[in-house]
Amino acid sequence: MLIALGIIVLVIAAVLLVLNYYPAFGVGPSKKRRKALSGSKQYGGKKFVNAIPTSMETSIGEKFNMLVAFVKGNPQARPDKPIATLRMNDLHSAGNGSEPKLTWFGHSAAMLQLDGKTLLLDPMFGEAPSPFPFIGAKRFSSKLPFEIDQLPVIDAVIISHDHYDHLDYGSIVKLKDKVKRFIVPLGVAPHLIRWGVSPSIIEEHDWWDEFDYKGIRLACTPARHFSGRSLSDRDATLWCSWVIKGETANLFFSGDSGYGPHFKEIGDKYGPFDLTLMECGQYDERWAAIHMMPEETVQAHLDVRGEVLIPIHWGAFTLALHSWSDPIERAVKAAKAHRVTISTPRIGETVVIHGASYPSSVWWE
Repeated sequence: MLIALGIIVLVIAAVLLVLNYYPAFGVGPSKKRRKALSGSKQYGGKKFVNAIPTSMETSIGEKFNMLVAFVKGNPQARPDKPIATLRMNDLHSAGNGSEPKLTWFGHSAAMLQLDGKTLLLDPMFGEAPSPFPFIGAKRFSSKLPFEIDQLPVIDAVIISHDHYDHLDYGSIVKLKDKVKRFIVPLGVAPHLIRWGVSPSIIEEHDWWDEFDYKGIRLACTPARHFSGRSLSDRDATLWCSWVIKGETANLFFSGDSGYGPHFKEIGDKYGPFDLTLMECGQYDERWAAIHMMPEETVQAHLDVRGEVLIPIHWGAFTLALHSWSDPIERAVKAAKAHRVTISTPRIGETVVIHGASYPSSVWWE
């Protein structure tokens, strides 16, 4: 009995040590930090809350069924072979040409080159969205379209929330010395500071904050989601979407979000948008409140008054139970039904905004 008790104590101590000192978990919420964040209208009591009721609770039976489904797996959850990516080249330099362009890297990661500035959106470049990448869901592609040192100087990294598939410890450590500014929602800065980013180059923002950065107008806008990287920090940081307005293009980046009235509010205030990067993947009817179904992705694009839609949050990892290509297949079908222009770039393919045409190949087949 004493030996068993000793083993339990050692295991608990080890877990606490890992949670507190393993850097990938980031920084947990302190009382001082909670007090500083409590001035936000989005902060309710001891955590951030959504603008409308967003239940993520399921019955014991549903939890059991989901556990069984995840253990069983879906044979179509991953492509049969690694996805081929297009290698980046010198044409991706922000200084070459004045036309705005965007390159998608799979999931929600993208590089936007706008008005001579280079912005990275949710740059998750790791092998798996996990604090321990060697045991996480591996990336569909065997390699990225670039090496970190090939990227140009980054004017700003823009983060939507602190989940592992959007804010990656390893990626930030590799990127931080070539980034001029990190722009993040409330509460996320301590993670970055722990990882070696200077506090002087980090901006935190609340919903509906509007500000300029190097001539580009940005607005931190609502999303319907949640946050957290550990056992004790659920909803301790804010989640958001982003409006990015330049002289040559106006874009909307949804981050992660369930469908809700905030999309129309954003469209009424900041639309129309030349291009929307709209979440489409890792969904299930049981958690539709925090991840849109593909048909809702198209409706959200219409709500924000988008011109061209690029579905994101798919094509890189399996984090749900649907087939890996289901998001894009359903989104394309819904877009056609609503006469929405949808672009389907390959990973690493550059999309020239306002170009003569947009990538639309059915490459996943």
